[in-house]
Amino acid sequence: MALVADASAILALALNEEEARYGEAVINAIVADEGFVPALFWFEIRNALLMSERRKRFTPERTDQFLADLEVLPIVVDPQPRWEATIGLARRHQLSVYDAAYLELAQRKAVSLATIDAALKRAAGSVSITVFQTTRRK
Repeated sequence: MALVADASAILALALNEEEARYGEAVINAIVADEGFVPALFWFEIRNALLMSERRKRFTPERTDQFLADLEVLPIVVDPQPRWEATIGLARRHQLSVYDAAYLELAQRKAVSLATIDAALKRAAGSVSITVFQTTRRK
C-alpha cells in the first residue's frame, strides 16, 4: 500500500524501541509499494540521526548504514507542497508547518499517513486521512 511516511515513523525503527515494530511495518509497506515524503524528510532524518550520535546513541557508521538502507527504498520525494493548503492545515490543527507538509501530501496523494506523532494522527483523523496501522503482537 502506498503511503506518506513522516520522519517519526521511519526513525521509530532506529531510535524508538517501543515503536520499532511500527517502523518496520512502515518500511515493509514502502518496499511492497512505495512511499511519498516531502523534501524536508531527508533533513529531518539526518538531523535526528546526528543528534543521536551526539547523545552517543548512534555511531557515525550506524548512521551511514541506516541512511544507505533508506536510500534504496522506493521513496518518492515530493519537491514542493501546496503552500496555501499546508499553512492552512498547520493553522487549523495547530501543527508545525513541517508536520502539516506530511498531512498535505497524504491528502493530495489520497494515501494513508504513517506517523507516531499524536498531534499529527489527530489532525489526519479530522481530515479523513487514514493513519497507517499495524497489528501489534504482545
